[in-house]
Amino acid sequence: MSKTSRPAVEMTGVAKRFGARSGATEALRGLDLTVPAGTVCGLLGPNGAGKTTAVRVLATLVAPDRGTARVAGYDVVREAEAVRRSVGLAGQHAAVDEGITGRENLDLLGRLHHLGARAARARAGELLERFGLAEAGGRLVRTYSGGMRRRLDLVASLVTSPPVLFLDEPTTGLDPRSRQEIWSTVKELAEGGTTVLLTTQYLEEADRLADDIVVIDHGAAIATGPPWRLKAAIGTRIEVTLAEVGQLGRAAVVLAALAESGDVVVDHDQRTVAVVTRPGVEVLLPRLVRELDAAGVVAQDVGLRPPSLDDVFLALTADSNSLGRAA
Repeated sequence: MSKTSRPAVEMTGVAKRFGARSGATEALRGLDLTVPAGTVCGLLGPNGAGKTTAVRVLATLVAPDRGTARVAGYDVVREAEAVRRSVGLAGQHAAVDEGITGRENLDLLGRLHHLGARAARARAGELLERFGLAEAGGRLVRTYSGGMRRRLDLVASLVTSPPVLFLDEPTTGLDPRSRQEIWSTVKELAEGGTTVLLTTQYLEEADRLADDIVVIDHGAAIATGPPWRLKAAIGTRIEVTLAEVGQLGRAAVVLAALAESGDVVVDHDQRTVAVVTRPGVEVLLPRLVRELDAAGVVAQDVGLRPPSLDDVFLALTADSNSLGRAA
């Protein structure tokens, strides 16, 4: 499916509450979301922000209390069956059967979706080959590594060639190599025209994969836009690399006072202190060097860096009530 003017995923004012009225948890509070067809959207937010609930509403697993949601043009409440035929879903934990082979898992899913025996076998072989699992296809899934199991789970969501794919934290708990393999798979799907809605807590993952990002907190969107725009909106990162880790505390005090911000990030492993502050801070660098020297701090490097998506996330979720849309 190529990019079109009609969004593949739309949510308008969606709210969802769980529990009795007196002690209810409001998981979504008027969430708005638009994902153009053929793009990757990263849905970011802290634990409990409402990311998984949003996916469950879109996948017709729970009904919204109010608001509207449409997937591939279909209403998730009134046209739930059509929505289910249009989506694939891979959750936080692999949902494949470990007691049969990878090929048998895909073949079984194809038959359950009424592809027919011959078509199901052909589709299983096609997917295993396409996503680098052909050699492992004849092995029991219980012998797979965690990354292979998660990749098979992702591939299983593609048996019916859905135009829209929901990935709910698909790389949670994976090692770096396995995470890279999942990223490659998602990129290939997006390049082929699949619309992907990705929830993740790995900021690097969203930065690498997403065309657009929606940051949600307390069940509502607090910022939207492409990664580069969200980064540009929060300012500039001042970073100081020290010769000795024992001087990090003093350097942090100097940097916080200069930037007029207490949100200094200290990285003991990299021996760095950093803060994101307003644009135009170039004029502060000479003063920073002088004050570090006066404090007896030996700096190996002092410079300006573009903010990372981690910086964006921390800035936005620190006080969501004071922030608006960044796009």
